[in-house]
Amino acid sequence: MRVSAKADYAVRAAVELAAVGEDGPVKGERLAEAQEIPLQFLEHILLELKHSGIVRARRGAKGGYWLARPADEVSVADVVRAVEGPIANVQSQPPEAIEYRGSAEHLQEVWIAVRASLRSVLEQVTLADLASGDLPSIVDDFANEPDSWAPR
Repeated sequence: MRVSAKADYAVRAAVELAAVGEDGPVKGERLAEAQEIPLQFLEHILLELKHSGIVRARRGAKGGYWLARPADEVSVADVVRAVEGPIANVQSQPPEAIEYRGSAEHLQEVWIAVRASLRSVLEQVTLADLASGDLPSIVDDFANEPDSWAPR
C-alpha cells in the first residue's frame, strides 16, 4: 500500500488538533508550520476533513480548526477514508466486486485479506493514541518484528 502525501498530511494535521485538545480553534497556518505541510494543500485537506465531520471550522480572527469528535473516537482509518475514500480498493472498486478468472481466480481473496490487515491496524489506532504515543499492542506487534523495518 502506498500512503499518499494527502493521507499522511491529513493524519498529521488531525493528530496536531488532537494534541491541542480543547484549547480552542487552531489556525491553519499553525498546523501547517507545526507539521511542515504546505498551507494551500493543507487547507484543501482540512476542507475535506470538515465535510466528512472530522473537524469543525470557524472563520475570523478567533477562528481556526478543531476536532468535531473526541480524539479517542477518531481512528486513523476515519481520516484516511475522509481524504482518500475506501481503504484498499482495487482499480477503484472494492475487492469483493471484482471477479478473477483462471489462474488469478484466488487473487480476490488476497486483496480482501490485504484490506482486512490494513483495517486491523488503521481502525484500532485513534488520534488520541497517536497524540499520547500510547499505541495499541497490534502496532507494537507489527513494528517490533525486525522484518517490518526492512524496505522492499
